[in-house]
Amino acid sequence: MDSTNVRGEATRERSGYELFPHGADVGVRGWGPTVAEAFEGAARALTSVVTDPERIEPREALVIECEAPDQEILFVDWLNEIIAEMSARKMVFGRFAVAVEGRRLRARIAGERVERTRHEPAVEPKGATMTELSVKREGDAWIAQCVVDV
Repeated sequence: MDSTNVRGEATRERSGYELFPHGADVGVRGWGPTVAEAFEGAARALTSVVTDPERIEPREALVIECEAPDQEILFVDWLNEIIAEMSARKMVFGRFAVAVEGRRLRARIAGERVERTRHEPAVEPKGATMTELSVKREGDAWIAQCVVDV
């Protein structure tokens, strides 16, 4: 999450994503100036578990809607909706446009059918879990993370 500027000071990128280790599973983390951008980053992290998000063409788009009692459950539901669509449609997604209003999420996701030779899928995510689940504000950024069962 941190990088170094020309003066050698640590700075945080405006928004982004990363993976973090967790036993046999993998943690996904997204961050950004809004909850929606943190959720988008975490979705890119989820995709990066499978393949390089930059290899994915936005050939097909669909809308995902979720509602949950709080933002943490909303985050897990969001990732699990993506995982369900990946599995049912045999697709990978690389573009995410998320809107979060309170306990509701509406997103447009875009991707394409898996092409084994081009996407070289590594693993298939099975589900987002409550392990290390967190959606919180740190300084000027929102961070959303959890562990994904692979």
